[in-house]
Amino acid sequence: MNEDVDCSILVPVYNEERYIEQSWAAMQGQRFEGRLEFLFVDGCSTDRTREILERLAADDDRIRVLDNPRRAVSSGLNVALANARGTWVARMDAHTAYPDDYIALGVQRLRQGGTRWVSGPQLPEGHGPVSRAVALALASPIGRGGSRKWGARGQRDEPEFELDTGIFCGVWSRSTLLEYGGWDERWPRNSDSEMAARFLERGERLICVPAMAAVYVPRDSLRGLWRQYRGYGQYRARTSQRHPDAMRASHLLAPAIVATAAASVVAPSPWRQLARLGFGAYTGALAVSGVRSLSQGSSAADAALVPIVLAIMHFGHGVGMIDGARLYGPPLAALARIAGRRDLAARLHPAPEPVHAPSLA
Repeated sequence: MNEDVDCSILVPVYNEERYIEQSWAAMQGQRFEGRLEFLFVDGCSTDRTREILERLAADDDRIRVLDNPRRAVSSGLNVALANARGTWVARMDAHTAYPDDYIALGVQRLRQGGTRWVSGPQLPEGHGPVSRAVALALASPIGRGGSRKWGARGQRDEPEFELDTGIFCGVWSRSTLLEYGGWDERWPRNSDSEMAARFLERGERLICVPAMAAVYVPRDSLRGLWRQYRGYGQYRARTSQRHPDAMRASHLLAPAIVATAAASVVAPSPWRQLARLGFGAYTGALAVSGVRSLSQGSSAADAALVPIVLAIMHFGHGVGMIDGARLYGPPLAALARIAGRRDLAARLHPAPEPVHAPSLA
């Protein structure tokens, strides 16, 4: 290991020519007493991302550009981890703006002990009409879905708190990530949540430090938002099947909405009427969220989009979870645990499997 490197920053990228120079400019502003290296792992970009990275690396020897032939975020993170030389490791995404003391605060908290994974809240900030509506949706209770990782402006001085598998990026010691086997590459999405489940199963505490809040830009197209949330749902189902304790009761709301919508059309008459009442209440909740966004100072156009993006998020996640249960098997042990049948959950709990991380090897 190169003793000159104190912290390695892992940055998976793909077709980021519009943002990569801006992201690099922000990363350069990290205030950290130690030497940093930045490992940009390119997933076979088809635009000018690689060309730009090579030029940046020629001007700054802290940048290393690596290949990610498997192209997934999880494999890219493992490629970077395999090449990391720092004692500490931080994950950063190209579409996110991190505070200039993100790494310093994370390493400081790790040194205090009591945790081996430190992260900050995720602050959604829209730049286009759809992404602004998504940011507003994520500020509402029915948009957050019970997750504590979503932050709000002005919370920097609030006390730290613990997270479940809903987590965003983070800072670790390199030895900890190697001990846990890195990111499982069977999870091209939700890989942080899957790894968080492994941490929690061994009694780890996942600490969220509000001062480490990072600004995240949501998708700015309805089609992209649907694909994103459907993918989240698929791999949320897979995570719940592999790690039953990772499922919250709130994770069942999205597939329940999908099932209610379907029942309102195809169920026998008495059940169909009941489903229509339930679905009517849901659409009313969507409308209320839009009205609240308008009352909080957002434009009428952005507020009008809030119910639409909420529905896309819910239906995308719900359809994805149903599809994930079909592809990877239903999360029976997780459902039994949520139903209070811990004896049954213990019998249905799947056998442990090793982490699949060929890019780390």
